[in-house]
This record gives sequence, structure tokens and C-alpha cells, in this order.
Amino acid sequence: MDLTYPAEAEDFRQEIRAWLEENLPEGWFDDGFEMDQAERERFNKEWPEKLHEGGWICASWPVEYGGKGLSLIESVVLSEEFHNAGAPMRGDFFGDTLVGPTILQWGSEEQKKEFIPGILSGEIAWCQGFSEPDAGSDLASLKTTAVLDGDEWVINGQKIWTTQAQWADYIFVLCRTDPEAPKHKGISYLLCPMKQPGIEVRPIVQPDRTAEFNEVFFTDARCPKDNVVGGVNEGWKVAMTTLGFERGTSATTGYRRFESELNYIISKARENGRIHDGLVRQRLAHAYSKVQIMRINGYRTLTASLQDRNDMGIVALGATNKMFWSEYHRDAMELAMDVLGAHAQVLTGTPDHEEQVPGYGVRAPDPRYPVSGLQSSFFFSRSETIWGGTAEIQRNIVGERVLGLPKEPKPAQAEK
Repeated sequence: MDLTYPAEAEDFRQEIRAWLEENLPEGWFDDGFEMDQAERERFNKEWPEKLHEGGWICASWPVEYGGKGLSLIESVVLSEEFHNAGAPMRGDFFGDTLVGPTILQWGSEEQKKEFIPGILSGEIAWCQGFSEPDAGSDLASLKTTAVLDGDEWVINGQKIWTTQAQWADYIFVLCRTDPEAPKHKGISYLLCPMKQPGIEVRPIVQPDRTAEFNEVFFTDARCPKDNVVGGVNEGWKVAMTTLGFERGTSATTGYRRFESELNYIISKARENGRIHDGLVRQRLAHAYSKVQIMRINGYRTLTASLQDRNDMGIVALGATNKMFWSEYHRDAMELAMDVLGAHAQVLTGTPDHEEQVPGYGVRAPDPRYPVSGLQSSFFFSRSETIWGGTAEIQRNIVGERVLGLPKEPKPAQAEK
């Protein structure tokens, strides 16, 4: 693990700091700085435009497609400085982080010209259509089909846990285009318009009354023939590329949301006296040690990427990192509820205002169920060991691919 950044990266760091100081609202870096609701709304509207003008949205993309062509280490420095300043990057995760880089790597020149400008400008909103009711961790078992009819694909099937589907303009969706091929073959990666009669979106209401997840039903939905990314029946390798972008350049900053949240939990323990409980102190110290492990593993991941390593150790690191942080956060939020005690059972959020979730930013709870920031984070943490690859699947990856253990038997095999 090498913690020394090259001189040119540190020069770039100074450039970013100068831009942030010039463009963030006056007083942003002062202790106790706050914005009222009107100022916050104005900032949220104007800030993405400033980011776009500054070239900081998708800055790692090639210059010819609207980016700055940043190197990996420059992209990491950019992420670090925005985190240090508490300045938000644009939150279009699906466009900026997932489908955009996928189109740049696998898409045709026509697809790049059609979709990349809209992603950069924020004019096209995206959602991800991978998981199905019977194809989550075993994604290759998906049953949604796409059949070519002239110049269009006709899609039928169902996707689930589709975040932001109710607001999306397009969905990058995996469909089975060759039912006779082995399950990892015969899958295609389509860019399908969402605003059409053949698509129905049903929000899945969560315990805190939010509904970010959705079911999406396709009934003879139409998608242009040329909207296949990476070639017909080549969708599995394209999808694996998309999933690989999830970890991206957050290696040295991903732990910070957990650190911020843990500091907030500690402050609550001090307020209500639970900090003097020996068991609570031990659990807080254990949580702190795990956050530091995440920080160190982030630098290990960055070093491996800079060295262009792709050995089994890196496969293990990716799988264990996902398993580690998701299980940590589940346990940490159970600790938070124990720290709050009986107050954790009371709705302590503000019904008429957005709620600041420590480490995550602002969320807008349903006025009928006004949870606090920690309560909201507790509910969300229940899903984190599932999405992006369940903890059980991550253990299988390490066991089979790294340790060389026998593959887990399928249910039919286990019965024999």
C-alpha cells in the first residue's frame, strides 16, 4: 500500500481547492455555517450548473466526450477534495457512474453521440433493470425477454428493486434474447425508453414511507433495434463492466460516510449518558476499528488499481469489502438504535422539512411517518447486505475463486 501521491496530483488538488473556494457560497467554510430552506433550494438548483461549467461532472471521461480525461489518481483527488469541503457532487449515480462509463466502453459511436451529452447535461434520467423476483443474486437466471420485431425489440417480463424508476427517462435493462443459449449467454444489454404505454412502474413503499425502489413490468414494451450495447447476446460481459464501476474512485472516501455517522452516534451517546455504559463503549470502539479497516482497505484497493493488478487477491478484496461494509453498517445501526434506547421507538423527525441523514445527506421523509436521520439510516441499512451482491454470494466468491473450495451445491444436488 503506497500512500504517497505524485507531485502532479497534489498540484491538481490545489486547483480543485481554489475552484471550490471561489464557487461555493460565501461562508461555506466557516464554523457553524447553515443555509435556510430558500438558500438550500437555490443552491441545489444552481450547483449542478456550476459543476457542469467547471467540467467536474464525469471529469474522468475522455475530453472528446465532454470530460477532462482525468487519470485515476486525479479522479481520486477530485473525490477527496469535494469530500473535504463537504461539497456535493451531482447525485446522478446511474447515469454518471454506471451506464455512462458502460456506453463509453462498449457503445457504438452513434450511441455515444446520442446518450453521452444528455447524461452530462443531466437531461436524461436513468434507472437500472437487472434484478428480477427469481433472479437477484443469481442474475443470469433472468427471464425478461426481448424479441426482435423489425426495427424494434419487444420486451416482456418484470424487474424489481429498480431505484428511481418512477422518474427515469431510460432504463438500461438486461433481457434474454436467445432462450436456447446457456444462461450466461443469450443476454443483451438494452437502452430502453421508460415513457411508453408498455411499461408500468409500481413503487415499493418502505417502513419509513419512502418509495425509492420499484417493480417495473414490461408488456410488449418497445426498444429501438440499435440500442443494444456491446452486441446482441453479449450483455453479460457488459453488465459485469457496469457492476464494476460501482466501486470506482471512492476507494479513499467511501469510508467517510460511515465515519461521519459513527461520530454522530457517539455524540448522541454523550448527550444521553449511554457513553458511560461499558458495553456501549466497547461496541463503539469496535465500530471505530472497523471504519479504520475500511479506510486502510480503500488505500489497498487504490494501490492495486494504480498497479493494474487483477489477481485473485483483488477479486477477494472487492468481494470482502462489499461484505465488510454492508454488515458493519447493519450492526452499527443496531448499535445506534440501542444508544437511542426507548427514543428510537418514537418518530422524532420533522414532518415538514427534509431530514439530514448523517453521512448520506438530505432525505425527504413522508410527513405521515417522520423518521429521524438515524432511523432513516437504520431502515436503509437493512437492504445493504442484499443489493450489489448479497453477503452470502460474496462469501461464495471468496471461497470458490480465491480459496479454491468446492462450489456450493445447487438445491437439486443437495437433495440427492
